[in-house]
Amino acid sequence: MNDRYDAGYGGDQYELVGYDEFGQPVYRQVPSPSQTPRSPQSPQAPQAPQAQQEYGSYDPYGGQAQGYGQGHQGQGYGQGYGYDPYAVGQQGQQASPVVSYDTGQQQPVAPYDTGQQQQPPQRHVAEQTAYIPQQARPAQSPEPPQPSEDGRQGDGPQGERDYRTEQFAFVEEQPENSEDVIDWLKFTENRTERREGAKRRARGRVVALVVVFALVAVGGVGYLWYDGRLPGTSSDSTSGTTTAGGAQNRDVIVVHLHNTKGGGTSTALLVNNTTTKQGTTVLLPNSLALTDDNGTTTTLAKSVDDDGSSGTRDEMDTVLGTDIEGTWRLDTPYLNNLVELVGNIDVDTNADVPDPEAKKKGEAPLVKKGEDQTLSGKMAVAYATYRASGESQNVQLERFGQVMQGVLRKLSSDPQAATITVQTLAQILDPSLSDKDLGAFLAKLADRAKGGDYKTALLPVQTDGRLSAQASDGVVKDVLGGTAKSPEKGAAVQVGIRNSTGNKDATEKARVVLLNGGYTFVDAGQTDVAQAASQITYTDAAKKEDAVEVAKTLGLPTSSVKKGKVTSNADVSVVLGQDYKVGG
Repeated sequence: MNDRYDAGYGGDQYELVGYDEFGQPVYRQVPSPSQTPRSPQSPQAPQAPQAQQEYGSYDPYGGQAQGYGQGHQGQGYGQGYGYDPYAVGQQGQQASPVVSYDTGQQQPVAPYDTGQQQQPPQRHVAEQTAYIPQQARPAQSPEPPQPSEDGRQGDGPQGERDYRTEQFAFVEEQPENSEDVIDWLKFTENRTERREGAKRRARGRVVALVVVFALVAVGGVGYLWYDGRLPGTSSDSTSGTTTAGGAQNRDVIVVHLHNTKGGGTSTALLVNNTTTKQGTTVLLPNSLALTDDNGTTTTLAKSVDDDGSSGTRDEMDTVLGTDIEGTWRLDTPYLNNLVELVGNIDVDTNADVPDPEAKKKGEAPLVKKGEDQTLSGKMAVAYATYRASGESQNVQLERFGQVMQGVLRKLSSDPQAATITVQTLAQILDPSLSDKDLGAFLAKLADRAKGGDYKTALLPVQTDGRLSAQASDGVVKDVLGGTAKSPEKGAAVQVGIRNSTGNKDATEKARVVLLNGGYTFVDAGQTDVAQAASQITYTDAAKKEDAVEVAKTLGLPTSSVKKGKVTSNADVSVVLGQDYKVGG
């Protein structure tokens, strides 16, 4: 590669010695052999070449060049482009000038004559000054360096250069770089904070979940304990374990169905076991033996007619060991309306029931026997009170229980809605039970019936009206949570009196006479039609003598004593006729 440059002026040539800080090429003149050397002894300082005078010289270490830059210090013109401070010959020989071309127009510079013998020029290439990027230049040009002892300006002792502090420029951190670093630190800090925040939130969620699970577990165990479903606290028919009766809570009311047309009553206990969540209808036969306030043995049917709701309720509590909270008297017309209000009921009927209002025999039955029969209010009343010829009263009670359970399945489970239904009946309720209490109670039973947690049970009663051991261990203890306490059967003969004289005072007179004679009085009620002659019956042959003695005590002829049926809970039955003398 040819680094020389032919300027085209008289054959003068320049060679490339490097590049300035702005990337411009720097040349110097190559002397021709024909040039006459100047004397090195000339005391006169050589004149600077034209290019040097115009552009000045530049010290890469910060020194201010002489020449043009002297008149423009502090204005950015004092630093030249091409002066090589190292291009100096020995023993005063002047280095060849270096010229920089900014404008692209060459300015040839001829060597100047010092008047002395000029030494052959030494080839020397100016060093390219190193420049740190973004290095700032000093705002003010520093003072010219002091000449050293050997006469070389800017040189230190023994030929070393003398550097001063102001000749150096230091790299400063640029604002944009600082902002980048700050942004990076902020990003790193924010990311760390976000991670820590996420960890804290995760720990918070875990703690919250643990607390929720703990509360759910405690609540579930508490509910199971309250519901009696924990092992050892609940009744389980499959395992045979039973919760103690005293540990269970039961709400009980008694309902009396009064047949306003055919006569007679039907009684049932409605039981809501809030511990086992079980509802039950307990059917009570009319022959159940009770003891009134006077200590007289009577029957349930007789007590309902004579003792009123409160008296009968107390007598049942004594016999069954229960705590009945209220009495609901339900006459057949109200049962009719209740079924209509709930929208009819569905019952599996066990018999064909004729229409009580039928004018001719052989007409189609009002209620047909079959499964899932839909009954209206009138049909439900007919079925609940129907007792076919030769059937026991227990069969009729079971039909009544079916109707009651069908009503509960159709009644609303909402206490407020059930209360409105009760209020719509416009009944005059017993003081022991308000319409709101009755509505709330029936709503709970309705919920049991709809969920399949409802059953109907018949209380077993012996022929004398007393409770059997089966009743004590089954219905009374398990369902009612009580203890059976039937009236004690003493040595005295129990005499059942049925008044058929037409005089209501006859019953009371016969009771006093029998009690004074050492007998136990059993009230068997009265007939609607008077009977002329009295009649005394017994079933056990061993009681024949007792029957004869009863006739004598009452002043009746012994010929009236016959073997036959007797009243429930009685050893001897007496039907007082018009031949019984009330007065005297």
